[in-house]
Amino acid sequence: MTSSVATLRPYRPEDREALFDICVRTGHEGGDARHLYPDHDLLPSIFAAPYAVLEPDLAFVVEDGGRAVGYVLGTADTPSFVARYRAEWLPGLADRYPAPVREPATPTEAMTSLMHDPERMLLPELAAYPAHLHIDLLPDHQRAGHGRRLITAFLAALHSRGVPAVHLSMVTANTGARAFYDSVGFHPIPVHDPGPLTYLGRSTQ
Repeated sequence: MTSSVATLRPYRPEDREALFDICVRTGHEGGDARHLYPDHDLLPSIFAAPYAVLEPDLAFVVEDGGRAVGYVLGTADTPSFVARYRAEWLPGLADRYPAPVREPATPTEAMTSLMHDPERMLLPELAAYPAHLHIDLLPDHQRAGHGRRLITAFLAALHSRGVPAVHLSMVTANTGARAFYDSVGFHPIPVHDPGPLTYLGRSTQ
């Protein structure tokens, strides 16, 4: 059960351990992914840490009991983020996570392939939604209003920068997440050959 004193605040570097923990514990269709990825740093190194490092002003957490239990983070400009990820973030991971040389055969190989292909985020159908985000909350802090508060903070930060719209991608099978996104105003964005993903967007107002 969530605490009534949970607070929303900007991300701080000392939240890194909690950020990684939240990411991997919600990384499999909204549930725990630790059994799928022996290296528990893999998912956070793709979907959380680069945003906290490259765009810290767009990272917010919900803190409860002195520790972050949820976060929202992302970028105001996906093409610029992809370029910076390629130039500034990926080189620091290359030794630990070498680029795949074969078709992925395991969950780890599949995620490592995604890590080395940030350009996958550049889809023409998303051009009108230049920002994108990732949001995760530990299960015992879900359905308590914290997700809505995180989204509101992120949208306000984007709007203050003049960013008109934001998108996200989610695993289509995660029906709980889809219900949440619908409730906070996101709508489907048709994308050619989306695979296992659904793309959603909304304005920042």
